[in-house]
Amino acid sequence: MKLWLSQHWQALSRALRQLANTPLSSLLSIIVIGIAFSLPLGIYTMLGNLQAISSDTATTPQLSIFLKLNASQAEIENVNSKLEEFPNIASFQFISKEIALQQLQQESSLNEVVNNLPKNPLPDAFIINLQQILPDELEDIRAVIKKWPEIEHVQVDTDWARRVDALLRLGQLAVVMLAVVLGFALIIVVFNTIRLQILTKRDEIEVIKLIGATDSFIRRPFLYFGAIQGMAGAAAGWLLIALCIQAINESLVELTQLYATDFHLNYLSLDDSLSLLIFSALLGWLGARLSVAQHLSQIEPE
Repeated sequence: MKLWLSQHWQALSRALRQLANTPLSSLLSIIVIGIAFSLPLGIYTMLGNLQAISSDTATTPQLSIFLKLNASQAEIENVNSKLEEFPNIASFQFISKEIALQQLQQESSLNEVVNNLPKNPLPDAFIINLQQILPDELEDIRAVIKKWPEIEHVQVDTDWARRVDALLRLGQLAVVMLAVVLGFALIIVVFNTIRLQILTKRDEIEVIKLIGATDSFIRRPFLYFGAIQGMAGAAAGWLLIALCIQAINESLVELTQLYATDFHLNYLSLDDSLSLLIFSALLGWLGARLSVAQHLSQIEPE
């Protein structure tokens, strides 16, 4: 085990020295990878902020249920009890027909018409605020409540939910597609970089093969180099997005003060950041592995 760890530590050290010996080309490769990663990473970060914003604004799912005109007090209390036990309900409010009529008189330009009505035409109602759920689940809840015998009508506006859900799904698809395409780009960049290194060190590789070095020993520093380059590129992309978010948040300070809010964009979470680094390191390792497999076999000592 100590020998295995020592060999890997030596390979890692050689990969780091190679990065230090070619600072300009390594930096350019890292910047290219970082810019490539910044596009899907930026979209993913914006999607996360959009989802957070949508959950904190007026787009909270809401149902309006209207009781039958002749609903008794016992029926109203029965509906109230059912709503207290119903899942996915964050809160609800009862609005009696008398209060609804008063609000209509205060807010409507038809005040005289309302006053001349022979009787109150409005039903008792409950306004229900739901937890964040999918549009299909919202429709299922509407269907269940509609079957209650005390209920005359259930009004639900799922257009907002379907729009937000469609936008998020579209954005997630765009992130996946870009990540796949740019992942291949990262593999190609690392593949070409390792190819050039192998060609540059051809004589050295032939010599160490003559003295008995195995292919795994020769291959290991290149694999570490590819993984480090991929991880460094992802870190550069993360830093670029973080700087952009910082600049946007600074610009939002004045706007949020005008509206007396504390709105700001969130950075990529720790779990997502670690996943990004691991994913990019694996892609860099894969690019190096493919390059070494193709070119190292072509070098044999004469």
